[in-house]
Amino acid sequence: MTASPSSDKRSIHPTSVFMRAHPAHLLAMGFGSGLPRIMPGTFGSLFGWLSFNVLTWRWPEIFTPLTWLALIIIGFFVGVWACNVTGKNLGVADHGSMVWDEIIAIWLVMLFVMPASTVMQLAAFVIFRFFDMLKPPPIRQIERRFKGGFGVMIDDIVAAFLTLLVIAVWVRI
Repeated sequence: MTASPSSDKRSIHPTSVFMRAHPAHLLAMGFGSGLPRIMPGTFGSLFGWLSFNVLTWRWPEIFTPLTWLALIIIGFFVGVWACNVTGKNLGVADHGSMVWDEIIAIWLVMLFVMPASTVMQLAAFVIFRFFDMLKPPPIRQIERRFKGGFGVMIDDIVAAFLTLLVIAVWVRI
């Protein structure tokens, strides 16, 4: 990690060395997509969107909707562990560099908007980022109530559900 001597724990920014030091760090930091100092959540979400599309396009017989659902569920629980370990090692329970929550949540969103045009996927991405960044109710309350790895993961799942709700209403109108 890098930090100046007078910095507090929130200004600590992990390096790629820290990320590679433990498998939980590598996963929680989205294989490096959470390392940018500016908008790491957006980079993590972009990584999730891109990986969903590439894997689904390249291996459609493997990455079926049922496979994605299983990966999302398993990824959520593994993410609770990874974010808990990484948060403790960073000294910040929900450090911005931990983006596995965004990846799992955008996979959930993409699972329900696919197959869709690139424009619809982009709209889903933007709506998800809106909910994830602004944290309107009930997201903020959930974020405050739950701590540790579960707290890191669950608020983004709620943001994904709100995104899907908005898209469902939008499609109906």
